[in-house]
Amino acid sequence: LNQNVFKNALFLSVLTSSMFYITIDNFYAFMINNAILGACLSLILPYLEVTALKNLGKDKYGKSRLYGSIGFMLISLILAKFLSEPKIALHYYLATNVLTVIFALLLLKYDVPSKKKEEQSETFSFFKYWPFWVSLFFMQMSFGGFYNFFTIYETQNGISLEMTSYLWSFGVVCEILMLYYQAPLFKNNLLSILKICVSITIFRWLLLYLYPDSLSMTFFSQSLHAFSFGLYHSAVIMFLYTLYENKKLAQQFMYGVAYGLGGFIGALVAGYVYGEYLFIFSAIFALISLISLFLI
Repeated sequence: LNQNVFKNALFLSVLTSSMFYITIDNFYAFMINNAILGACLSLILPYLEVTALKNLGKDKYGKSRLYGSIGFMLISLILAKFLSEPKIALHYYLATNVLTVIFALLLLKYDVPSKKKEEQSETFSFFKYWPFWVSLFFMQMSFGGFYNFFTIYETQNGISLEMTSYLWSFGVVCEILMLYYQAPLFKNNLLSILKICVSITIFRWLLLYLYPDSLSMTFFSQSLHAFSFGLYHSAVIMFLYTLYENKKLAQQFMYGVAYGLGGFIGALVAGYVYGEYLFIFSAIFALISLISLFLI
């Protein structure tokens, strides 16, 4: 993952965003187009993560990361109200993508190639730290029910769709606060932080199972997103940064194994088991993730 690959991924992302206008009326063409865009993002994000961590360090990384969360919240709260038809959404997405590419290219001046050959090393082993990769995989599997079915789950249990959108936004607000104030926590052992975050995530899924129709408990469970995503994601990025010499490749595999494969299988399993016990399965997957961390 070098600068040329990064640039190609950026330009291809604009091309695939433009192709949405042509493919949107055909399911299979749209799916393939979306898959290519996903491949581009899997190259862009790891590059940005490593560049940010290398230049900003542990103290400021979270403060840079929170802007993504702010963007997500703005989309869910404001923009969604104005998207009356799919074509309007495509206009916004293409414009945002072009702006992303412009700023990403400007960011390259901060990524000065190292004289060391560590980034060119092709040696990479999953087996050396296999419990960590297993933990990553199952942690993201546990989010399959949440990311894909939380809205359906809550509305079927009597919470309105509008209130559910506020629940999503509240979780992101808590995540933003964590990203802003988390720096002092990273003076502690990163592995211990990961164990705490996964433990809190297990508790969070159990709350959703036990109190699906309680608005106050659901808001409380959403507040835990500060730990199960905000603090967890930053700790994972930093932990990987310390484990592997080829840091960009490590981040690529993190997005592939965790968010890619783990998220994909988690979504399929969540669809298969959807019902009253959905978040019991999520808690079990998170428990496997926690156990794996103790094997490192």
